[in-house]
Amino acid sequence: MKQMRYAGAVSRLIGELARLPGIGSKTAQRLAFFLLNASPEVAERLADAIREARAVIRHCSVCGNLTDVDPCGVCADHARDGGVICVVQDPRDVAAIEKYRGFKGVYHVLHGALSPLAGVGPEELNIKSLLARLGDGAVREVILATNPDVEGDATALYLARLIKPLGVKVTRIAHGLPVGAHLEYADEITLGKAIEGRQEIK
Repeated sequence: MKQMRYAGAVSRLIGELARLPGIGSKTAQRLAFFLLNASPEVAERLADAIREARAVIRHCSVCGNLTDVDPCGVCADHARDGGVICVVQDPRDVAAIEKYRGFKGVYHVLHGALSPLAGVGPEELNIKSLLARLGDGAVREVILATNPDVEGDATALYLARLIKPLGVKVTRIAHGLPVGAHLEYADEITLGKAIEGRQEIK
């Protein structure tokens, strides 16, 4: 079956949209034609929002989460319990746990997980600043909320070995999450149960 050929600019738009995670070629075509058929303001607002986000969003100097102010809203909130740090792989995981509304501690974002095959070692992750946060003795507990898959479990074990000698309690979220699942896709109740059922890593 012959594939439809589009004008150069349309093909480029479809190609760029198809590069986004979870967007296949058919979805990219639908999005492209939606943008082309919508009023010019729709495309302009989208382009402006992307440009603004790229210009102002950065990593929080304390926890590594995405933010437009530094420190981020969670780190700057004195009502949060700074003695409990929840370590996650990705900023999307912070958003997922925040939907649960039951966690009152703070976060630390690693920006990935250990994966030797992919060339991701401890140096590529936001680990040094986590250890620095534990230096003043104010942190009582570190919750390791990395994903329940091979890389997440390896990262949790690695971090536990680094943190436990510092005299800080280290817990791992309970596996109310299916093995291989990612936090960002879990519902609030499952995430809440996983945090409430966390267990200390011996």
